[in-house]
Amino acid sequence: MAAGSMEIDDSLYSRQRYVLGDSAMQKMAQSSVFLSGIGGLGIEIAKNIVLAGVKTVTLHDTKQCEVWDLGTNFFIRQDDVFNQRKRVEAVFPRVVELNPYVHVEKSSSILDNNTDLGFLTKYQCVILTEASLALQKRVNDFCHTQEPPIRFISCNAHGICVRVFCDFGDEFEVSDPTGEEPKEIFIQNITQGNPGVVTCMDSRPHGLQTGQSVLFREINGMQELNGTTRPITVLSPHRFSIEDTSNLRPFAHGGFVLLVKMPKTFTFETMEKQLCNPQVLIPDFSKPEAPLQIHAAMLALDTFQEQHGRMPNIGCLQDAEVLVKLTEEVNDTLKNKAPVNAELVRCLSRTARGSLPPLAAAVGGLTSQEVLKALTGKFAPLQQWFYLDAIELVRPLQSLSVEEFASRGDRYDGLRACIGESMCLELNKLRVFMVGCGAIGCEMLKNFALLGVGLAKCSGEVCITDPDLIEKSNLNRQFLFRPYHIQKPKSTTAAAATMEINPELHVDSHLNKVCPATEGVYSDFFYSRMNLVVTALDNIEARRYVDSRSVSNQKALLDSGTMGTKGHTEIIVPSMTESYNSHRDPPEEEIPFCTLKSFPAVIEHTIQWARDKFESGFTQKPSNYNLFWQNHSSAEAVLQRMQGRESLEGAFQVIKLLSRRPSQWEHCVILARHKFDKYFKKKALQLFVLAIPKKTSTLCTSPSSSAWPGCLQGSITSNTPKRINVKRRWPGFSVRSRSHSTNHQRSEEEREAITQLEGAIAACHVTPEWLRMAPMQFEKDDDSNGHMDFVASASALRARMYTIEAADRLKTKRIAGKIIPAIATATAAVAGLVALELIKVVGGYGFESFKNCFFNLAIPVVVLTETAPVKRTNIRDNISFSIWDRWTISGHDTFTLLDFISTEKYGVEPTMVVHGVKMLYVPVMPGHNKRLKLAMHKLIKPSLDRRYVDLTVSFTSEVDDDEDLPGPPVRYYLHRGDDGELP
Repeated sequence: MAAGSMEIDDSLYSRQRYVLGDSAMQKMAQSSVFLSGIGGLGIEIAKNIVLAGVKTVTLHDTKQCEVWDLGTNFFIRQDDVFNQRKRVEAVFPRVVELNPYVHVEKSSSILDNNTDLGFLTKYQCVILTEASLALQKRVNDFCHTQEPPIRFISCNAHGICVRVFCDFGDEFEVSDPTGEEPKEIFIQNITQGNPGVVTCMDSRPHGLQTGQSVLFREINGMQELNGTTRPITVLSPHRFSIEDTSNLRPFAHGGFVLLVKMPKTFTFETMEKQLCNPQVLIPDFSKPEAPLQIHAAMLALDTFQEQHGRMPNIGCLQDAEVLVKLTEEVNDTLKNKAPVNAELVRCLSRTARGSLPPLAAAVGGLTSQEVLKALTGKFAPLQQWFYLDAIELVRPLQSLSVEEFASRGDRYDGLRACIGESMCLELNKLRVFMVGCGAIGCEMLKNFALLGVGLAKCSGEVCITDPDLIEKSNLNRQFLFRPYHIQKPKSTTAAAATMEINPELHVDSHLNKVCPATEGVYSDFFYSRMNLVVTALDNIEARRYVDSRSVSNQKALLDSGTMGTKGHTEIIVPSMTESYNSHRDPPEEEIPFCTLKSFPAVIEHTIQWARDKFESGFTQKPSNYNLFWQNHSSAEAVLQRMQGRESLEGAFQVIKLLSRRPSQWEHCVILARHKFDKYFKKKALQLFVLAIPKKTSTLCTSPSSSAWPGCLQGSITSNTPKRINVKRRWPGFSVRSRSHSTNHQRSEEEREAITQLEGAIAACHVTPEWLRMAPMQFEKDDDSNGHMDFVASASALRARMYTIEAADRLKTKRIAGKIIPAIATATAAVAGLVALELIKVVGGYGFESFKNCFFNLAIPVVVLTETAPVKRTNIRDNISFSIWDRWTISGHDTFTLLDFISTEKYGVEPTMVVHGVKMLYVPVMPGHNKRLKLAMHKLIKPSLDRRYVDLTVSFTSEVDDDEDLPGPPVRYYLHRGDDGELP
């Protein structure tokens, strides 16, 4: 979207448009932002808002590049430090590259308590980082008093603690507080009364809240409600009341309601007023007092810096106690207070000079979303403070010597001040396998580079794999890629970009998909070389597979994902936590075939129908056509075999396609006309004749009604409303009736196919070119290929047939392409949170230290929770196992089944042994006891290259003799010593 333009470049912004909407995107394209402070936190914010597509961003900073910056700012290079460039000069060209539609300016002017702030009036939002508290208050007061107010945001990161403050003025109107797409709620009944009571179809939960308003559509009988908006009062999960309906006509059937989004106004106070009575967001309910404790500690840190002209010295006990005393004094002035957390204050004192890049990334994502809210009025803003700490990360390090955290004059000094030299070295030696190099993958690689994960000189490694190529739509949130990278592999391109951030890394890039087919590459030996696994995937199936491989190989797994403004992280640690596969999301609800074919009720049904028609007409049929002619030498040979009454699978469909292939444009028009007639007239008329109720209606909600012929009732699902169009007639099309004799249909088809093939051969239409088609794979992001044109048009026509309101092209594209809404702010946040947990995994932290997270930046809500502990299954009083356990038994060529089940290593005798789908030993099966003397090799029949097989083994339950208990996986090594143990 060009600066100031109303036209949105969908090829770049498509995923973000589904999050923000066009109105918000257009407001951003007319907005200017001033950002002061280009340290680790500032550059994160700059990256995210430039990717989002604002009109203008002014980068302000007065500091010079130092070695320290290499470990905190991903856009500063060694050459910038060597040449003593200013930070803003160094990052400016790299920020400009992120988005050609954003005008980026730079400034290194002095900004202090004496600066005339009049220059800020040309900006809609001002962001301060690395500014003194006095300057923050002064700039905030100036912004708050302007008309209209300039939206003000400040944020600071000091060691283990970060702070965000927002002030958007006395009255800030939000058009859409949640960003949730309203769903259609179908109606079962509406009573005549005061108030009228609405019951949802099949007692489905409506998910509404008292005070909200709904819009009524397609009601039959009580038609006065159609098109009106009414406030509701919730009576139960599936019933709500509206205003007086006693004077309306009786409700007949049909209809639905839509939630109407109502604007909401938020009120903000200045920082000066908020300091003593802060409104804070609580991210971790296991320590609800933490935000107020950090508030007091960071205000004390501001005072310490003002009094001493510096931050507390690393490891200085005297500075720490001074800061504790200042925190107690600040806490006494607060109206809303919590007990001073002396441990937190001392940790803050020790790390205040340092920097945790993942913490900056996480809070940078949240802050950037607040910037977009300030510019667009989209989503509920933060009111007004957000605090986050990483005390769990540094608490175990407090006993280490001061030398562990002292500066060494390299790029890791900021990190070292927080986690110590020993932990930095562990990160340097780390070997990580990351699956996926998309949006989350790019952010993770940036975090790895700043943390020094996988350095070549320390024999560390970051192995990444992704089979995809870069597309233009990726550039909006996958910040390592540029326009000149389009159609290049993601993994190799991301690896090269990561090496620019930190040349010391060892990044090995692959182009493979991680799946059963590549287990030869990503074998157990491969996993044995890795320390942990990180997923940066966009689908559940791939996550489940990678999780199963990680559990099988006893490797920690760090998982994360986003959908729009929502994000989650899950930390999976061997022997401590549940795995990803330990819990199951509810399966995605599939649309019944009969609904798609004959009874669409909502626009999603018509879009999926159109998508299926594309797949059938442009992919499956051409593919089958090509496959047929690959298996048959010529049309003449096929004709000869058919004339000999030989049955050829697929021949009728192929010959039909061959005979109807157009050779001129006029033929294409004729074919299109016949397709239109078939799909949008004849099909509807057939349904009209079969299923029209005696009383005319456009929405029938009772499939058991006598209105539906018996031949149709069995295929109609009871939970789907049925629409039948009884009024629509396409002009200019006559209605004809044609009957078929089913008794001789095959012979007629056969004769017709032979005739068609004879005609095609006689007309010389059967050339080598005519025996080949070019199947199309649906590509949603190329507007020049006509794929979306077909789907959008076909869906709209079918929607018109069934009196369903058609969707615009943008919504059609999202549904047909199964596009996941995405935005850079959420991606940066999840990657930062995961990288924080990575440090804990590397450090061997205890279970209570790990945190999973769910957030929704739109509301905003951030919830940190402890990970779920692994569950254990008892086999005997002294024998139990979890998902992380695997029993091993080593055998040899003559090792028998009896030897296997009699093994005393685990003190329990199996009752069933299964290899894959093959039952090796089930005592109740006839003849299985005779197998006990057979060698395991003979029963298993392994391939020559196999070292082991995994067996499923069950045991007798001590509680219920009739029920067997499944045991852990048993890995049977085919030769003694393969696992380093004897049987």
